[in-house]
Amino acid sequence: MAYDEGLAQRIREQLQHRDDVEEKKMFGGLTFMVRDYMACGLGQGNFMVRVDKDKYQDYLAEPHAREMDFTGRALKGMLYIDPAGIEDDNDLAKWVARSLSYVDSLPPKKRK
Repeated sequence: MAYDEGLAQRIREQLQHRDDVEEKKMFGGLTFMVRDYMACGLGQGNFMVRVDKDKYQDYLAEPHAREMDFTGRALKGMLYIDPAGIEDDNDLAKWVARSLSYVDSLPPKKRK
């Protein structure tokens, strides 16, 4: 697996108050699913975070945020946050909270 286990543990700590988190290996890394939605994840040295599409441009303008474009095309509502943007636990908490806020606003997923 090509992801930072130390960062994965820091994310787990941010999510430990929830009982609806599941970790899945995908995108060559580790993804944190909340309420069956991808909230954030790690892979290939990147921290990816799902955010409200209506706030996407505002978040994109913040330092250390960039488009998530692993397919060659930007995925709206998904950002990469450079390591410098999440060195501090408070900065990581800010991005995780933004993701949780968005995921919590989504309708429940229907189970197959």
